[in-house]
Amino acid sequence: MEKKEFQAESKRLLGLMINSIYTNKEIFLRELISNASDALDKRHYLSLTDKDHPLNGDELKITIERHPDTRELVIEDSGIGMTQEELENNLGTIARSGSAEFQAQLEKGNDTVDIIGQFGVGFYSAFMVAKTITVETRSIASEESYVWQSNGEEGYTIDKGDKQTYGTRITLLMKDDTEDDKYSEYLEEYHIESLVRKYSDYVRYPIQMEVTKSIPDPTDEEKTIDTQEMKTINSMIPLWKKNKSEISEDDYNEFYKANFNDWENPQKVIHYSVEGNISYTAMLFIPGKTPYNFYYQDFEPGLKLYSKGVFILDKAKDLISDEFRFVQGLIDSDDLSLNISREILQQDRQVRALARNIDKKIKSTLEDMLANDREAYEKLFDNFGLNLKFGLYKDYGMNKDKLQDLVLFRSSKEGKYVTLREYVDRMPEDQKAIYYAVGESIEDIEKLPVLEKVKEKGYEVLYFLDQRDEFVSGMMRDYDGKQFQSVSQSDLDLDTEDEKKAKEEKTEENKGLLEAMKEALGDNVKEVRISSRLKDDPVCVVAGEGVSLEMEKYMANDPMNKNGMVKAVKILEINPNHPVFATLQQIQQTNPEKLKDYTEVLYDQALLIQGLTISDPVGYAKKVADLIVNAK
Repeated sequence: MEKKEFQAESKRLLGLMINSIYTNKEIFLRELISNASDALDKRHYLSLTDKDHPLNGDELKITIERHPDTRELVIEDSGIGMTQEELENNLGTIARSGSAEFQAQLEKGNDTVDIIGQFGVGFYSAFMVAKTITVETRSIASEESYVWQSNGEEGYTIDKGDKQTYGTRITLLMKDDTEDDKYSEYLEEYHIESLVRKYSDYVRYPIQMEVTKSIPDPTDEEKTIDTQEMKTINSMIPLWKKNKSEISEDDYNEFYKANFNDWENPQKVIHYSVEGNISYTAMLFIPGKTPYNFYYQDFEPGLKLYSKGVFILDKAKDLISDEFRFVQGLIDSDDLSLNISREILQQDRQVRALARNIDKKIKSTLEDMLANDREAYEKLFDNFGLNLKFGLYKDYGMNKDKLQDLVLFRSSKEGKYVTLREYVDRMPEDQKAIYYAVGESIEDIEKLPVLEKVKEKGYEVLYFLDQRDEFVSGMMRDYDGKQFQSVSQSDLDLDTEDEKKAKEEKTEENKGLLEAMKEALGDNVKEVRISSRLKDDPVCVVAGEGVSLEMEKYMANDPMNKNGMVKAVKILEINPNHPVFATLQQIQQTNPEKLKDYTEVLYDQALLIQGLTISDPVGYAKKVADLIVNAK
């Protein structure tokens, strides 16, 4: 027996790896199975390239044995095995390397070095759960077998063994249970099956284990007895690795519901493979409804990550952009660099390239839906349109070109959804801006007096039904060179020359009335003026330059604006063709003291029509009552 002691620095390095690098103890089984799968790959390849080593495919398998009585867990493969030299290189590297640079990186908390497959990292994760590890192995290139053993502290031994078959058998003597850690659970049948399904379900070779099965009692038909049978506990072939022609819609639906905690079928499946500088297979799903917690902090976006069919990470956030975070699914790539904890490297160029590719594919899929299946896209937008709009708003509009053609708005054209491209393409030649109106519903918007002039001109109006829509348009600024313009802004520049002249004449004729009304309202308004936009309504309030009326209304609900400091500059417009205007002219002549009450009532009415609050509801009600009583 050959015994080797760990050097002092190597012992410290091993301690760091076991106690600091791996924080999730259960992944030890994933690592050992992954190593076994690699060994089976090598033997399979050898059988294809060397006629002296033929192989029956049924021989390639991984076996798990549980021995609760002796607290032993065994993982055995029929792979290529290891020679004594390979045993030293694969399992003794940590003991022999004493890499000062590697040790320094770990002690600094830097786990971004790509060393999987080096230093025996995956294998040594088993010391998180095992007191002693024994490795029995026989290489297909050797007549001898060897036994490696270590407790992960003092060192390791290598001796000749008596293993007759090719491959590697690893026996873990599990640690004793503590109050915090129940190592016995790794010897339970159900728990082992669960871990295999979670991490190694798609390893291409069968993973077999004896499981308990109930069968009828031959001596009593009403009873059953438990027996043991060997069972393959992994599914082996990932659904995403199959040809799409072999996968039914039901297969996709059941896979999605089983793996992504949804009761409903996905609305859209995006299944594709890419070969190139970075090769990968993607199976992505657009949910059929908005997850209940989608707009809450506890919602975790990200794609499941696999490498060679082995589960690596449940939520790889770096692989999907915020604007498409509603997409669920998985990525399987053999090319990604993984760090010591088998996590993707956030700044790795491969990850960035992969994320860009996924982003482009999702975007092109949405564009295709919009162009060829409008009904389906509108359903998607009802579910996740707010998130697409948020993508436009965040980062100061950096994603404008990427997302602007994917957002939809209801419009005055039958209240239907319209894209910005559709809106601009059907604009009349004389239309200068993209007009929009804000409200809580289409019905509310269509009652707004300020809408009349724009619709009379034959211009389509976008309906901003979400309070955040105006933030989005403000961040976008324009589309295809056309500025966004609220119909509630003061100067829409829609008048003809004749209309402008008539307005100027009316203003001059009623200069005294307008000034008296402005004086009655004081600082509440910047101006009282004749309106050319109103048709059936007596008055409206519009906003001057700066904050819009809609923005004031939105900010009124913001706790940071509790003192109401964010306000629009308001202008009161009067319809000179409405009977109310004639009444105001008469009141100014016969009872000028009463003009203030009439003006205040009309101003408050204009605010209410626009959906804004009035400063003194009680005072408003009293004025209305008083005016009714004294109407005679």
